[in-house]
Amino acid sequence: MTTRDDLIAMLREQTPACGPARDALIAGADFVIWDGLVPADQLAGVFRGRMHHSSKRGHTIDGLIESVDTLKRAGEEPLRTGSIDAMDTSSWFTIFLNSTATAVVACCGGRRPTTESADAPESGAQPRR
Repeated sequence: MTTRDDLIAMLREQTPACGPARDALIAGADFVIWDGLVPADQLAGVFRGRMHHSSKRGHTIDGLIESVDTLKRAGEEPLRTGSIDAMDTSSWFTIFLNSTATAVVACCGGRRPTTESADAPESGAQPRR
């Protein structure tokens, strides 16, 4: 079982999101690592879709491009996934680990969009009152 200290030690500079994810853990963020294994290239496809969706909405996800590239290069290697949620829920991270959960392969995430920006119409039109 991977502990908080293990995960803090594993989060290096794999992607630009790893430092903030490590900081969130140090500050007491909740985390989970799921048991299931998923081929890296399958994860690359899912997160490539999220990359396109978030860019269309004007949201930036730190480390997402680097994570997708890393996952594509890993091919069919089975990986575990997990998440880190900041104590104040202001940020979140998705982590990708090797099959034994002893090394972080990639990490993406960052600040959650504010409710105001997430609900704002993309056309710039004002909501009806």
